[in-house]
Amino acid sequence: MSARSARLLAGLLATAGTAHLLRPQPFDAIVPDALPGRARTWTRASGVAELALAAAVALPATRRTGALLTAGFFVAVFPANVKMAYDWRHHPTPYKAAAYGRLPVQAPLVAWALKVSRSAVTNSPG
Repeated sequence: MSARSARLLAGLLATAGTAHLLRPQPFDAIVPDALPGRARTWTRASGVAELALAAAVALPATRRTGALLTAGFFVAVFPANVKMAYDWRHHPTPYKAAAYGRLPVQAPLVAWALKVSRSAVTNSPG
């Protein structure tokens, strides 16, 4: 099950990374204003990071490190979800529900990445 879980996590990251690069507009809107530079730069950087993390999680040799970095990435992007929830507070109820619903989802994503990291086979010499 651990290899399957890692493949699913890698697939989620690859899908999200591809979406950030192919359709960046919705992601630009949730980049926190406190970050320097253009929102599009952060959107592209996060898309590339997600693709790199997907590759690292998919490969058994880099899975442990990739999954740990993924957990950190999920924590790092949480402020974007907070910004989205704040910005969408006056939207119709279904949109608000989606935005607010993203907030508690981050914790299980972090836990999932940590579980994949713990279950990764270490390649120790000897």
